[in-house]
Amino acid sequence: MFDLTPLYRSTIGFDRLARMLDDVSGFDVPAYPPYNIERLDEDEYRITMAVAGFAQDDLGIHVNGNTLIISGKKTTETSQASTKSQFLHQGIASRAFERRFQLADFVEVRGADLEHGLLHVKLKREVPEAMKPRSIEIQSKGNGNSTKQKPHVIEGNAA
Repeated sequence: MFDLTPLYRSTIGFDRLARMLDDVSGFDVPAYPPYNIERLDEDEYRITMAVAGFAQDDLGIHVNGNTLIISGKKTTETSQASTKSQFLHQGIASRAFERRFQLADFVEVRGADLEHGLLHVKLKREVPEAMKPRSIEIQSKGNGNSTKQKPHVIEGNAA
């Protein structure tokens, strides 16, 4: 485990992040279903989850605050023929699942696609203009004629 105390001394307002880091170290992450998180662009992301055997109606995607919840539950048996058959080996899991992802501020879910047993969830971070970095011009108080003054030259020979 890492001691992040020096980091906390130089940050302001990240106490929630610190609690999340402490919480992450204390629990096991489930391995089913497997997923990838990709960064497509500076502000675009995609979560790809392997959901073989699940139909579109068996899956649910919900956003609650900054938490993305992806769940899957089989609503019906695959087919009537499968109930008559007997599995000798069942390697394709079709058990119910629920995965939670913490989204950073201003990250929105833009859509989802199900293709070839893979669920793709598109995410985009859109920071409002008021929250984007901006430059502040420094003004100096002078003789009242202008806000910017030219520097005074004490000695100077034109070269």
